[in-house]
Amino acid sequence: MTTAGRPPEAPSLAAKSPFELRVDLGKGVPESDVRTALATGDMGFLHSFTTGSAVDGPGVRLVAWTAGCMWRCLYCHNPDTWTMSNGIPVTIDKATEELRKYRHGLTAMAGGFTLSGGEALMQDRFAVKLFAAARALKVHTALDTNGYYGARLSDAELATVDLVLLDIKGWDPERHRRLTGMDNGPTLEFARRLAALRKPVWIRFVLVPGWSDAPDEVAPIAGFAAGLGNVERVDVLPFHQMGRFKWKALGIDYKLEDVQPPSAEVVGRVCSSFREAGLKAY
Repeated sequence: MTTAGRPPEAPSLAAKSPFELRVDLGKGVPESDVRTALATGDMGFLHSFTTGSAVDGPGVRLVAWTAGCMWRCLYCHNPDTWTMSNGIPVTIDKATEELRKYRHGLTAMAGGFTLSGGEALMQDRFAVKLFAAARALKVHTALDTNGYYGARLSDAELATVDLVLLDIKGWDPERHRRLTGMDNGPTLEFARRLAALRKPVWIRFVLVPGWSDAPDEVAPIAGFAAGLGNVERVDVLPFHQMGRFKWKALGIDYKLEDVQPPSAEVVGRVCSSFREAGLKAY
């Protein structure tokens, strides 16, 4: 209880930015309830909602950031989203209500709803229900994912997703494991499946000096993406240090402390590599 005798207010779903540090917001949820939520999708765990995004899909977007991720990317700017219990427990009805608030504005601004993370497909049943709700509201849908759990969605469930923002973080398998802690095989397989389904895809590639900027790392990704036939654009995302404070606050060893953002020249070179393969790159 507070000093005034009232219980503390529940944390707001709205965040000032996706960089806001949030921890232990779902810590009190019993393990049995967490398992039920993951199995049914009736409840999810969200870091936050942010509005007005112009970088998470076409137009202006409402973005829901899920909590929980099985990857451990060395450059992650939101390590507080690795742990599901850091997220706010939100029923599917409450999440749908949040969507409904913004549907007219999103439509007017040729935007829509993006589910990101963390890794959204760690809560695949919640994702499926949330996308179905957005579709019922006639809101454009986008899934931002590393693709590792793409097989959890059936073709019919993928049909409720208008656009996939697919994060391809590296090409060389060993380098990818060092960078993310995971294998990139399932990501590439999901990319091939999306191509077979003719599902529109935007590739997201984080450019980290010394890790993903080498020509022999970029060129194979460009060739692979160009060969899929369904990639509408590639977003080259320069590494930054905006999430460094979170690693320190959470007591996690941050190995990229001394890495500087890539120069404009390097960003231009990498974009050119994708463009030379016949892709639109930004």
